[in-house]
Amino acid sequence: MVEKRNFALRDSDGNEIGVFCGKQPRQAALKAANRGFTDIRLRERGTKKVHIFTGERKQVPKPANAPTWMPANIWKPSVKKIGIEKLEGL
Repeated sequence: MVEKRNFALRDSDGNEIGVFCGKQPRQAALKAANRGFTDIRLRERGTKKVHIFTGERKQVPKPANAPTWMPANIWKPSVKKIGIEKLEGL
């Protein structure tokens, strides 16, 4: 079974401003996008890899099989992977 990994969200200056976990970088990027981040740069903890995504979230109607307590419109995140960078001397 695949272990969950931690990904640190970096801002444009390179400061780490949050941590998201997931089995894959895309899963962590979706969590970041759902919180409103659009330029997503996730450094995988324990490595020098930075996964780069663009993200957005849209309001969509709830699915037909949704529970009754769910609001009529929900936020749906989407991300697109741009690439991977290697950090020098971390």
